[in-house]
Amino acid sequence: MKLTYLSLGSNIGDRQNNLTTAIEQLSSADLHVLRTSPIYETEPVEYTKQSWFLNLVLEAETQLFPKQLLQRTQRIERALGRVRTVPKGPRTLDIDILFYGTSVIQTPELEIPHPRIAERRFVLAPLADLAPDLRHPVTHKTAREMLEAAPRQSLHRFLPSAL
Repeated sequence: MKLTYLSLGSNIGDRQNNLTTAIEQLSSADLHVLRTSPIYETEPVEYTKQSWFLNLVLEAETQLFPKQLLQRTQRIERALGRVRTVPKGPRTLDIDILFYGTSVIQTPELEIPHPRIAERRFVLAPLADLAPDLRHPVTHKTAREMLEAAPRQSLHRFLPSAL
C-alpha cells in the first residue's frame, strides 16, 4: 500500500456534492480514503473569469500503481461531467495526484509530485491542514513551508472535513 495525496476542486454545479461524490467514487477495495482536509473556497487563478472553486485534499492508501490511479481519477472526472474545453477553465471536478509515497515520476501524461504544487495556495492550504510536516521528495520542503512561500490568493475555509 502506498500513501497518496489527491487534490479535488470544483466550480460548476453543486460544488460540494461534486467533491463528496468524487470521494465516494474514489473509495474502493484498492483505495482507502484515510482523511480529508477542510474544504476551502478559493478564487480562480490563471483563468480568472470564472466562479470560485471549492477545494480539498485527501490522504489515501492505495494498491493502484500511479498510472492506474490517474486513470481512475480521470474516469471519475468524466463521470461527473468534466469536459476539457478551456485550459484552466471551469470544471465540475478536477482531481490531481499531488504525491504518491516518495515517488518521483516524470512521463508525458503524469508528473508526481505535482509540478505546480508550490505555486498553488488553493492546494497547499488544505494540504498543510492535513499534513503540515509532509515533505516534498525533491525540494524537501514541508507543506507548511511551501504554503508560507506560495503566491497570495484569496481563499477561506468553507466547511470542515468532507468525511
